[in-house]
Amino acid sequence: MACVKLGSKADAFQRQGQAWFCTTGLPSDIVVEVGEMSFHLHKFPLLSRSGVLERMIAEASESEEECVISLGDIPGGAKTFELVAKFCYGVKLELTASNVVYLWCAAERLEMTEEYGEGNLISQAENFFNQVVLRSWKDSMRALQSCDDVSSHAEELHIVKRCIESLAAKASTDPNLFGWPVLERGGPLQSPGGSVLWNGISTGARPKNSSADWWYEDVTNLSLPLYKRLIAIMESRGIRQEIIAGSLAFYAKTYLPGLNRRQVSGESSARLTLAMGSPLCEDDQKILLEEIDELLPMQKGLVQTKFLFGLLRTAMILRVSPSCISNLERRIGMQLDQATLEDLLMPNFSYSMETLYNVDCVQRILDHFLAMDQDTGGASPCSIDDGQSIGSPSLTPITMVAKLIDGYLAEVAPDVNLKLPKFQALAAAVPEYARPLDDGLYRAIDIFLKSHPWLVESEREQLCRLMDCQKLSLEACTHAAQNERLPIRVIVQVLFFEQLQLRTSIAGCFLVSDNLDGSRQLRSGFVGSTEGGWASAVKENQVLKVGMDNMRMRVSELEKECSNMRQEIEKLGRTKGTSAWGTVSKKLGFKLKSQMCSAQEGSVSNQNDANSKVEKLKDRHVKHKKSSSVSDKASVSSIVHS
Repeated sequence: MACVKLGSKADAFQRQGQAWFCTTGLPSDIVVEVGEMSFHLHKFPLLSRSGVLERMIAEASESEEECVISLGDIPGGAKTFELVAKFCYGVKLELTASNVVYLWCAAERLEMTEEYGEGNLISQAENFFNQVVLRSWKDSMRALQSCDDVSSHAEELHIVKRCIESLAAKASTDPNLFGWPVLERGGPLQSPGGSVLWNGISTGARPKNSSADWWYEDVTNLSLPLYKRLIAIMESRGIRQEIIAGSLAFYAKTYLPGLNRRQVSGESSARLTLAMGSPLCEDDQKILLEEIDELLPMQKGLVQTKFLFGLLRTAMILRVSPSCISNLERRIGMQLDQATLEDLLMPNFSYSMETLYNVDCVQRILDHFLAMDQDTGGASPCSIDDGQSIGSPSLTPITMVAKLIDGYLAEVAPDVNLKLPKFQALAAAVPEYARPLDDGLYRAIDIFLKSHPWLVESEREQLCRLMDCQKLSLEACTHAAQNERLPIRVIVQVLFFEQLQLRTSIAGCFLVSDNLDGSRQLRSGFVGSTEGGWASAVKENQVLKVGMDNMRMRVSELEKECSNMRQEIEKLGRTKGTSAWGTVSKKLGFKLKSQMCSAQEGSVSNQNDANSKVEKLKDRHVKHKKSSSVSDKASVSSIVHS
């Protein structure tokens, strides 16, 4: 830290309890009281340097035998007046960045101008401040910190403004161009060419470049009002928004303990202790969090999503204003696709404690994301062809959020206090096109049904309408076909679409086989074939044939089962001559295309008789599960994935 030495005389001041004495050999003829401290001094050194002290001494000398004056309002208190008195006596003292603001303000208060002596304290302090302090980042920071204790006087002298402008100018300039703050932090000396010097000899090594966040930790030592003014000046100077947001996040983590629960280390703990002195009370933390929210730019991706969730949790604990919570939810919604499942699992801090996790908050965040996605023209990530299975679209923000919400639903589903309407609203908020597959949604629904066994049949059917059986994978279809918690109509849908998927897979296998045969014939026309090549081709064909035979058997079993069920349903309606299969399929809630239903027509008398046979369908379904072998499933899976 830079300093200037003033005075030349030896220190003749001694302290005894709450009193200071000047041991020059002459008796004291004046007592100056500053707070609880008294200074026993001499009139002449004081009045020769200060206009205020000259007038006060003159007034006190006329009215009293013992001259006693009081300076209770002097900036900096007794400690600063001690330095002022030493300056008046010509005693050695150091003018530093830490005390220059106190001395300058006190000198102005005491009118220590050039009229009362050349090189008086005002000019000394002002010159040191302009020529030394403002040129250094560290010294400017120390001077600005000291302004908190004498804020009104420092504002009148424009000290605060000049310090902030100096810091903002240095923060907005590339430090690598000037060598600071590397040199100020004890870095190595550099040659004119920029290489590192060791004992005056160039080593050829280059100093490490400073990153844009080099000043983050330093500004955390500022009080919130000064920090806000510094950030405002930096923004006006055109510093990038992401740099400003990074500083705000660093400042918030320093003073809000709730943001550092999972980042406890010795170094960070020591830094927090030095910066804060003592932890902020809840009211101060609440004010700080609301100020950080106002200062943060409303722009996507400036800060990490995990940090925003930490702010939101802390805001709920501190019970900040609803507008602050709403702003944080909107910020998170803008970048929800960058969140993790752990981020979404926010405990419910309300007094009612209806649910373990705050599902309502996640619902609002999702609504913000969907509104933003619609405003920005977010397109459907994939299209669904009639009767075709879903492919694997590239991950887009909406598909990532859909997967995240399905995972969240699976985590909150075991909560017995979670009501069906709330679960259904969150699941239905995700657009249908956002889910390439409904496997994740099916898993969440299955967990919810398992945790809420008291749901009636109509509620189960209502819940299962959230998923599309056509968008279930073969593995999910196999599980759902054996799931006793699902309504019978959903199981029938699953069986039907599983059959369609198997047919599609077989057709794909035939197509692949034809392509392989054609490519082998083409290659044989150019390069011929060896005995080993033909053997390999024959072996591949055999494997394909075995797999397709197994798949044909599986499809045949499913077709036979469907045929038997159709025949029984047709028997119910022969007396009336109406379409049984069409009526029952409608009753069972099939979402079938017209081309899928052309071969499935019959007659039925009425829907009440069909409902009475639902139990027979269940028995058929149980027999179907027992007849399916594990080997058939393995063969089908191997062919589909090949």
